[in-house]
Amino acid sequence: MAQILAIDYGKVRTGLAVTDDMQIIASGLATVATKELLDYLKTYTEKENVELFLVGEPKQMDNTASESEALIKPFISKLRSTFPHIPIERVDERFTSKMAAQTLIDSGLKKKQRQNKALLDEVSATIILQSYLYNK
Repeated sequence: MAQILAIDYGKVRTGLAVTDDMQIIASGLATVATKELLDYLKTYTEKENVELFLVGEPKQMDNTASESEALIKPFISKLRSTFPHIPIERVDERFTSKMAAQTLIDSGLKKKQRQNKALLDEVSATIILQSYLYNK
């Protein structure tokens, strides 16, 4: 088996999470400046065996695509052309930011630490990945 890499795509920053090779545990990987994301993924996939990309799919409560989907679709096209051998799946990411914020509160981080948006993005990607593994 190989890793699954989850992507919580954002306009400025993108949170990343990965599984272990047995695809049992989801762990935060990094938060990367979005403009550097494809280069980061190229370097990462040269060192690690990634068999699937999960990309968060932001939706409204009525199940329609959110505004940020317009930013994600061009990224997915670039991702497909850069990594044609790695399949891409979408995962509903509704409420992941709120769940990530609550996770940071529950973990006992001080308010100043919880305001670190990069950490929030990484935790959000981990939640996306964990939900995929749970429903797999």
